[in-house]
Amino acid sequence: MDENAAVESRDVVKVFGAGESALRALDDVSVVIRRGEFFTLLGPSGCGKTTLLRCIAGFETPSSGTILLNGRDITAEPPNRRPVNTVFQSYALFPHLTVAENIGFGLEMQGKPRAEVGATVEKMLALVKLEAFASRKPQQLSGGQQQRVALARALAPAPEVLLLDEPLSALDLKLRKEMQGELKRLQHETGITFVFVTHDQEEALTMSDRIGVMEDGRLLQVGAPREIYNRPVNRFVADFIGETNFLKGRLAADGIHLASGEWVGAPDQARGGGERGGEVTLAVRPEQVRIEAAGDAGSLAATVTETVYSGTDTHCHMRLADGTEIVARLQSPPSGDVGLAPGAEVGLRFAEGAVQVLGD
Repeated sequence: MDENAAVESRDVVKVFGAGESALRALDDVSVVIRRGEFFTLLGPSGCGKTTLLRCIAGFETPSSGTILLNGRDITAEPPNRRPVNTVFQSYALFPHLTVAENIGFGLEMQGKPRAEVGATVEKMLALVKLEAFASRKPQQLSGGQQQRVALARALAPAPEVLLLDEPLSALDLKLRKEMQGELKRLQHETGITFVFVTHDQEEALTMSDRIGVMEDGRLLQVGAPREIYNRPVNRFVADFIGETNFLKGRLAADGIHLASGEWVGAPDQARGGGERGGEVTLAVRPEQVRIEAAGDAGSLAATVTETVYSGTDTHCHMRLADGTEIVARLQSPPSGDVGLAPGAEVGLRFAEGAVQVLGD
């Protein structure tokens, strides 16, 4: 047993329905979430991340397997017996109560003394920077302010673990980015273990200490954001986390080659799956693609097909001689024009160590 584990899922399976219509929402999921970390479950809709969160909360019971909280088996315990709180996508604030009353509601239900409730509410209001809004009703607040009230209400009873089920998805882009910073600050200041569910890769990379990537009820990879982004274990993870160029290649004694024969990486860069001489899938992030003058020694010949300006970056779409599509992400100059017109002949080179050999 990991002594630093706040939450542990051991071989958890969750099946909905029976017979041919049965859905295996969780497929033998095992993961350790450490005390005091911001852990994110990331994956597309229907991958099982919310089902796992609901099993931790007690809203779902695993078909098999075990859920532990600080080393204690809580698999069969009802939600109200678990020292965890949940913040949902819908904030579910009581419209007839003030902000202060909403925050203190859970404490009052626990029978806490009025003085303790009042002191905790004041502390939570300060934590989420809503002291001036204590007497307002939820309908008088913005979406971001309502989100903070929901967080304060969940944090007020000092849960051992806070579960967050896509709580930012209803906010507009600018406010969502602001709240990402607020959530990370709150987690850091309280020291409470946060388990965050999202399908948004940027949210996961920005806020998390570690990320667990899920697909079809399976946990594919767990690691720090940099590890997940730079060393994905397979094509799904590489494709889901950010943008990626995929190429066909092979491994040889002298390193990595494209299927067309060009050398693109040294032997010690051949991380991942595949056997020497066999066909493999290669991945290169767009920001690791370098554009040079056509004909430069060691570069790959390519033709520009399109450039897409997106503010700080410009995406340059190119085609290799064998028809393979490649995208390079370039920093946009002050003029916004990178000087690469469709039809231009260029040379490509990949940054050292950028070519990854993916597993199945």
